[in-house]
Amino acid sequence: MKKPELLAPAGTFDKAKIAFLYGADAVYAGTSSLSLRTRAGMDDNDLAETIKYAHSIGKKVYAALNIFAWDEKYEEVKEQAKMLNDLKVDGIIVADGGVVEIVKEYAPDCDIHISTQANTISYHASKFWYNNGAKRVILGREMNKEQIKELIKNKPEDLEVEMFIHGAICFGYSGRCFLSDFLAGRSANLGDCAQSCRWAYNVYVEEKNNPGNLMPVEDDEKGTYIFSSKDLCLVNEIPEICEMGVDSLKIEGRLKTEYYIASVVNTYRNAIDDYMKDPENYDGSKYIKELEKTKTRGLTTFYFNDRGNKDFQEYEGKQYNLEYEFGGKVVEPGEEKDIIEIRNKLSIGDEMEVLIPGKLEPVKFVIDKLWDIDTDEEIDTVNPGVANQKVKMKLPIKAEKDWILRRKK
Repeated sequence: MKKPELLAPAGTFDKAKIAFLYGADAVYAGTSSLSLRTRAGMDDNDLAETIKYAHSIGKKVYAALNIFAWDEKYEEVKEQAKMLNDLKVDGIIVADGGVVEIVKEYAPDCDIHISTQANTISYHASKFWYNNGAKRVILGREMNKEQIKELIKNKPEDLEVEMFIHGAICFGYSGRCFLSDFLAGRSANLGDCAQSCRWAYNVYVEEKNNPGNLMPVEDDEKGTYIFSSKDLCLVNEIPEICEMGVDSLKIEGRLKTEYYIASVVNTYRNAIDDYMKDPENYDGSKYIKELEKTKTRGLTTFYFNDRGNKDFQEYEGKQYNLEYEFGGKVVEPGEEKDIIEIRNKLSIGDEMEVLIPGKLEPVKFVIDKLWDIDTDEEIDTVNPGVANQKVKMKLPIKAEKDWILRRKK
């Protein structure tokens, strides 16, 4: 049994560093304008820094070039492909057959990964992409485990398989959706999704015998978030996924915070490592407890265990975690006091947790003193009123740069 790669999202260079710190083997990032998360904040310079940094620590970066391109986009596609080839990115994620042909010509040194947008849900489709230059296929999220096993059994031997294990599910499950384009003029297939499936809707019907008379459809206890899905969570299924021989396990979330990335990546890192060390005693419940501290919606296994599963819609809209939030990040460890870049209000008496890379259980403590960053005078509270607001604090353990703090509300 081989250990699968843990693949994390990197919306920015800083988020990439957090993902690597907390255990990711590789990250995936967007190109500046031709991926499906163009609002993530990763420009070409940041991408270059991310690749350079990753390679310096023996990690990998995959870059998304996975829009469905109109003809007028292809000159830019060529330029981006050449840039990625020069940067020696480890793989280019593509969905459009035309873009695949451009990447083969202009980025010949880069592996081709077929995006989940391409709806690869069979070994027949996998063979097609392999015959057209693909090194890896990223499976459609709507596949169940029996279908994945069948695909792995029949695929070309050296074709890698990647699947999603955690994060948001689109209303168009493999990702191809025109709802945003139709309602907001922002195309999801060009990287500018307005997340229209997360909106609340008022529904009306027209009386058949009285045209123009619109009658409201009243919402019930399930509310009006009729398209919004729960978040995928397969931490309980890690043993079976590892046994299946999946090459790479992917976490969704390039727009998520550093806190979310640290929490989720660290949890799955521990889950995978624990199973590989001691498969007989794997207990998914302890990992679920950590993941629930970061969730924004309900969690679901979607279709992985059961194609008949209907428990994956979030009819009440976003369910923000009410107990914990992003407290801050260590930016300068010290002998006596640590400098913390805060993300939410911190006060004397707050219950905190330090997320330690490689350890599932955080270290808990209560803030007993805070010091002003400029005057070094003791203060009772600090608010994130300005960007990069900092405070001095003494942590209960010797901390390292970029460790994340969680605050209990």
